[in-house]
Amino acid sequence: MASPSFNIRDHGAVGDGIALDSPAINAAINAAADAGGGTVVFPAGTYLSFSVRLRSHITLHLESGATLLAATPAADFGSYDPILPNRWGDELQYQDFGHSHWRNSLIWGEDLTDIAITGLGLIDGLGLKRHANYPHVTMATGPNGTAASGSAPRPAPSAAPSLTQGNKAIALKNCRNVILRDFSLHRGGHFALLATGVDDLAITGLTLDTNRDGLDIDGCRRVTITDCTVNTPNDDAIVLKTSYALGELRPCEDITIRDCHVSGFDLGTVLDGTFGRTTERSPDRDGPTGRIKIGTESNGDFRRITIDNCTFRRSRGLALETVDGATIEDVTASNLTMQEVTNAPIFLRIGNRARGPEGTPIGQLRRVVIRDITADDVDGRFPIILAGLPGHPIEDVTLANIRVTSRGGITMADVAAQADTHVNAFFLRGDEPGVTGPRDPFTVPERERGYPEPSMFGLLPASALYARHVRDLNLRNVTVTINHPDERPPVVLDDAPSVTFVGGNLTP
Repeated sequence: MASPSFNIRDHGAVGDGIALDSPAINAAINAAADAGGGTVVFPAGTYLSFSVRLRSHITLHLESGATLLAATPAADFGSYDPILPNRWGDELQYQDFGHSHWRNSLIWGEDLTDIAITGLGLIDGLGLKRHANYPHVTMATGPNGTAASGSAPRPAPSAAPSLTQGNKAIALKNCRNVILRDFSLHRGGHFALLATGVDDLAITGLTLDTNRDGLDIDGCRRVTITDCTVNTPNDDAIVLKTSYALGELRPCEDITIRDCHVSGFDLGTVLDGTFGRTTERSPDRDGPTGRIKIGTESNGDFRRITIDNCTFRRSRGLALETVDGATIEDVTASNLTMQEVTNAPIFLRIGNRARGPEGTPIGQLRRVVIRDITADDVDGRFPIILAGLPGHPIEDVTLANIRVTSRGGITMADVAAQADTHVNAFFLRGDEPGVTGPRDPFTVPERERGYPEPSMFGLLPASALYARHVRDLNLRNVTVTINHPDERPPVVLDDAPSVTFVGGNLTP
């Protein structure tokens, strides 16, 4: 039996983009919930809205031509739902504030079962802001809005603003059996989707073209992301995280990402089909982001992750990062095509930011297979990078059937002459000595507490592969072609026992 439908216009929605329709939308949701569940229908029109509050057994269905438009708070108009305190995000700052709050969003739901957002309509976060008015504790920020390494909390202004800004398009916390299907989303604020502690989540057929992160999957289990297009020039497109936002070490496990397309074109230009290229740097001053990543928030473990048959365009490469104590294991990435790669095509990192409870250990990264990868037009500064820490190696990694074409063009004098002014300042830490002048080109700083990005080390002394603190690395049919003369040796191995090379070509 089909679930009953509840048309938001029957509950007073106008749909002219001027009248505030969120009271009518929430009335329709409440009517459906009171009836035991149903589908809340958005017919064609533009529905200006503050917070939409999901309830269990409810589907929001945006018909073709329907737009849910995020409103801008005003004293005589309204604002988003209040931000509730979260001691794991306010007092202790184990992750940035945006990861720690859900209700200051265009659509939010907490502790729900059997919910969905479907249809061919559009969610437009025009009125959302990257930084909401956080009324509790703020911190100095690092890349992508995270707390800068080593920064201390500073008091928020004594008088909190009376209007709550919205900074996420969709936020879900502790939900079960969730479907997100077919809709498009433009300008999602801090996150187009923040899913925290969500189990049995199916995301398919979405087109996201957004300001910062696209799909943030934080401490979720049994997730499939298929046939999605995600454009995020200023942050990550699809990213798995395990923050401490719920006050527990919750893993990300049994995740499949398949048949997806990620990119870093100008905001809005994937939706309109123009694929603009004017944005040359993301806020952390590296090239456009738009990638698939595991980490940076990495308190809980990551297990059984599959990434298959995806494309990366004008974006950074694949990144696996544990810096807050997590174990990342049993990851398979295959059949990836990358074009115009703005930093390393493959980046594996163990760090020791240790943003978590006292005693947070150094994490582990092991049992990773990356195969059948083609990466063209890679920024010549960046080889494939695998970087563990002394006594904490990356373990049991296979790179197979990989073809990389790099621009090259770096000299050993370039490497030797660099100072910290050549390294992204976001990735430096005050208690780690910096480089003040020329250095031995083969002396690379560890930067164990730094924010993990390929540029954190500056220019590396290898053109094709740099592997440090790595054990049991197997390379089969890995070929790197350098388009412009590069004086660096193709491969540098440092504290890397048990490396096997079979086939391929890593010579310039």
